[in-house]
Amino acid sequence: MAVSRFKTKHFFIRFVAAIVLVFVTYNPVEPYSYYEWALAPLLGTAEGSSFSVLKAFIGLVLIIGWAIFIRATQRSLGAIGLTLAVAFFVLLFWLLFDRGILSLDNPDVIKWLILIAIAGIMAVGMSWSHIRRRMSGQLDVDETDDAMQ
Repeated sequence: MAVSRFKTKHFFIRFVAAIVLVFVTYNPVEPYSYYEWALAPLLGTAEGSSFSVLKAFIGLVLIIGWAIFIRATQRSLGAIGLTLAVAFFVLLFWLLFDRGILSLDNPDVIKWLILIAIAGIMAVGMSWSHIRRRMSGQLDVDETDDAMQ
């Protein structure tokens, strides 16, 4: 099996997938997320129909997507890497606010930034093993042949 080199486009594909997952689940544009469509009516915080099989199915698909991204990010980055990734985004946003590039006057801006940061962290987590292999030449192996017997 030929191994292709990890390229920038591969990271952006993962980032777009993470953005889609995050913003389909919840976004500040109210009627256009799973939360507003399916969860808010169940919680009684919004008008609409309560339960349907379609909503349950889409919810399950979203849970599967989140499980894949979260598990891969956790295994790839570990606790220290995850802490560093969160610190990176916190300090980046703080810098943007401090320099006047972004304003705290609009709470929707903060929501968008948090959602983008979550997607960014998950994209890095999904890509980190490839990036580390390219930088160091070392492979990450989670399972060995002995463990599979």
